[in-house]
Amino acid sequence: MEDELLQQVGHVLNELVSWLAAGAMVFGGVVPYIPQYRDIRRTQNAQGFSTYVCLVLLVANILRILFRFGRYFETPLLWQSIIMIVTMLVMLNLCTNVRVSTELNTKRRSFLATDSKDEEIKVPKKLFLDFDWNYFWLWSRFVDYVQCVLTFTAVAGYITYLLLDSTLYVETLGFLAVFTEAMLGTPQLYCNYQNKSTEGMSIKMVCMWTSGDTFKTGYFLLTQAPMQFWICGLLQVCVDFAILFQVYYYGRYPQKPVSHTVHTTSAKAL
Repeated sequence: MEDELLQQVGHVLNELVSWLAAGAMVFGGVVPYIPQYRDIRRTQNAQGFSTYVCLVLLVANILRILFRFGRYFETPLLWQSIIMIVTMLVMLNLCTNVRVSTELNTKRRSFLATDSKDEEIKVPKKLFLDFDWNYFWLWSRFVDYVQCVLTFTAVAGYITYLLLDSTLYVETLGFLAVFTEAMLGTPQLYCNYQNKSTEGMSIKMVCMWTSGDTFKTGYFLLTQAPMQFWICGLLQVCVDFAILFQVYYYGRYPQKPVSHTVHTTSAKAL
């Protein structure tokens, strides 16, 4: 009788832990961006945050969703990708609004041709995708980022539909998805290096990156996820620690005077 009761309690605890782990996987990736979002809104300065981080995560999670059509993986990872895509679009919307509002004299740039009659955003008529590559992912309107994401999704989805029966393609797609995500911190690492400072970057965000990526990599190992997932997870943890080292180094050995005022947002930093 007691053994049966203990087995039931153990089963309930096991299910509870599984649900908590799944919940952490689904929402844990979003949490690090909350302090960064609040900092940008409070200071109206997005200079310290690289929006290429958003680009990396959007590409990685779109590819991961497409990968699931060819090879099944845990459902929490699918929901994690969907929620992360929404989160990155929210971050892009904020950063774009902040940059445009602080750079009143900057020439407006667009992803696609438009006939917009908005006097504030004057974009000349151009052919489809006829834009300056020097300003890729530095557009002036949030809708341009959405158009770019939808275009990429449509093209990648069509290619996946055509090659879904190819094992080589599916495995390559899975590797590209997790490898791209593993490079998540690289734009921020480079942004800090260019600025010779981590000012404007949320240290809480990076600490949460590190703890979250460590947990995620462990989750991949325990659930026997495809090999690409945990190998790139380890790489991602290494990049996180490199950014934390930048926080220590630039804090201990400042490369430029630290300013306590709100700066005009630099388009190159975004």
